Amino acid sequence: MAAIFAFKCTCCGDIHEGSPSVGYRMPDQYTCLNEEQRASMGKISSDFCTIKHEEGTDYFIRAVLEVPIHGVEEPYLWGVWVSLSERSFNRYVETYDSPVEGDGFFGWVCNAIPAYPYDGSRAADVVVQLGGQRPKVVLHRGDPEDDPLVVDQVHGISVSRAQQIAEWAFHEA
Repeated sequence: MAAIFAFKCTCCGDIHEGSPSVGYRMPDQYTCLNEEQRASMGKISSDFCTIKHEEGTDYFIRAVLEVPIHGVEEPYLWGVWVSLSERSFNRYVETYDSPVEGDGFFGWVCNAIPAYPYDGSRAADVVVQLGGQRPKVVLHRGDPEDDPLVVDQVHGISVSRAQQIAEWAFHEA
């Protein structure tokens, strides 16, 4: 039986219980906009974001990227934004209240994750989940040497690595 994640933080001395999660409030592309641009070009809610510009419109949805923790029941969760094509975005919006099991889309992870530096965007499959849960991000596998986040999503991380990332996220992010 898997354990529940808990650790004594080396930064604050508190006991943190439950698998950690880090969520991004908006895609990086939206973060880069100033207030005037956000008002004129952007639209954001807790689950959807669009940015209209001269070249077209960018479409984003909130999703979760799971990294298993060895011997722990719940994974480390990253709440990320993923860009989709217009067609995929519209399909997701249309079925949002009544999701279709097995539905999925291609997308790009649109948040830099400092614990996992990477140049560029990460390609992913976005898998719709039932029960009011956000879609799950499954990163595309490439050369495992290229992206430690892909390796960790596939193989999981140690409890000590999860603690290291959590301490960074809680106190330095």
